[in-house]
Amino acid sequence: MPLEANLFIREREKVISTEVCYCRLPVLAVESCLLYIHNFEVFGHRKRNFPSARMASGGGEKPLPPQKQEKQPGKEHVMQPRPEYTRADYKPSNKLQGKVALVTGGDSGIGRAVCHHFALEGATVAFTYLKSQEDKDAMEALNILKEAKTGSAKDPIALDADLGFEANCNKVVDQVIHACGGIDILVNNAAEQYERPALEDTNEEDLIRVFRTNIFSQFFLVKAALKHMKKGSCIINTTSINAYKGHPTLLDYTATKGAIVAFTRALSLHLVDKGIRVNAVAPGPVWTPLIPASFPEEKVEMFGKEVPMARAAQPSEVAPSYVFLASEDSSYFSGQVLHPNGGVVVNG
Repeated sequence: MPLEANLFIREREKVISTEVCYCRLPVLAVESCLLYIHNFEVFGHRKRNFPSARMASGGGEKPLPPQKQEKQPGKEHVMQPRPEYTRADYKPSNKLQGKVALVTGGDSGIGRAVCHHFALEGATVAFTYLKSQEDKDAMEALNILKEAKTGSAKDPIALDADLGFEANCNKVVDQVIHACGGIDILVNNAAEQYERPALEDTNEEDLIRVFRTNIFSQFFLVKAALKHMKKGSCIINTTSINAYKGHPTLLDYTATKGAIVAFTRALSLHLVDKGIRVNAVAPGPVWTPLIPASFPEEKVEMFGKEVPMARAAQPSEVAPSYVFLASEDSSYFSGQVLHPNGGVVVNG
């Protein structure tokens, strides 16, 4: 059935507003139409999302609007404002041409931004997500990556997996090898956190769950991927500013992030003779789905105010650190941690 729709697109208060006045389509076609409108609205003609939210939590701009998601994993598609995954003025230069990258937690937040930057730089990208909980974000991310894919790269793939278990990690690696032929870059990014005001609020089951997702998965994935990695390959782990300064109500999360720093340093020494570099990124406050899914509305509204720049970062401001560590530009870096954290001075 032909599309019968009148789309009125206009600029109102510097935000693209789209109204659909009439549309008579089968259900799947309606979903496709809405996806197209969403892509135009958020990404523009070049499928790049607008940078209007970058200063949303500081720098003289309005604070983040109060919002709360009731459970994890958080959903990017319901956040206001939407996180920015790539800056409109980002200029790729084929830094990862011919590489295959596996990024965990790539459906949203920092993971989505890293995937998109890698795709723009020429890499074939595979990412993981949690099925039935992150399906919409994952499909949205997959479409974004398809738009960004360069001519020589293979189609991006999305793999559902709970990475806290070794068998699932082995399966993910096998799927990437089958579809893409290898793994040159492994980004261990998947994580979860829960605010617990008192230590007594954390039970054994909670502790094991957070450690499984945040650090066990990194061990398991590295173990599975190493047999397919060669000299020149690299591993990038996502840790956190909390590993360096602590956090009073994220005790289990902070402990896992400290473990990731130690794991990164030890693994870099373990693999240096094989020519495989291992580094990490320790972001400060970043506007991702983890935030409204972890904190009450009043903390979300003030999120990022505590750092010297007095604002949260957008994922687009953190992802270039991963591009640097994945590319030959960082050929003399291993066992190191980059700190895109809004000006917080850390030692160690």
